[in-house]
Amino acid sequence: MPAFFVWRKRLSDVPTSLEELIGNYLGAERLELDDLEMLGQGGGRILRVVVGGSEVGVDHLAELSRGLSRLLDHESDLDGSYTLEMTSPGLERKLRRPAHYSKSIGGEVAVRTGTEVEGERRHEGILVESDDDGLVMDVEGENRRIEFDQVKSARTIYHWEKAPKPGKKAARS
Repeated sequence: MPAFFVWRKRLSDVPTSLEELIGNYLGAERLELDDLEMLGQGGGRILRVVVGGSEVGVDHLAELSRGLSRLLDHESDLDGSYTLEMTSPGLERKLRRPAHYSKSIGGEVAVRTGTEVEGERRHEGILVESDDDGLVMDVEGENRRIEFDQVKSARTIYHWEKAPKPGKKAARS
């Protein structure tokens, strides 16, 4: 099964028409729909829209949220109440779609699998490649192939550099 359909299965509660509507709206704003998920049930549902593209600031996200909210009120098939949440991917981001993996090649990732792969369920290393069916990552110098249907969760890893204490000089090499 191609990975795109695995993503669809996980987000089966988000109608394709809604994905297209939101994707077209963001496309007109020269942005891309990076991810979309419906969380919760009943009146406590959250429609999370992750916006990709160039730098998107808080003010821009607020403006997009207002416009998208009006559009969803008039054009979508969403029944019942929900909260619209708009965000950008961030430094440490979930990897859920094949495109997320492709964009992260060369970066450090953490992957949890539902079954053991080479004796492990937790894998941390550099993402080497990605295709329609899975990924290859370098884990301690060894390439490890993981199929998308084995992935329970995955995210990028960002290492924060510790800033020198104020008033201290940086160490000389």
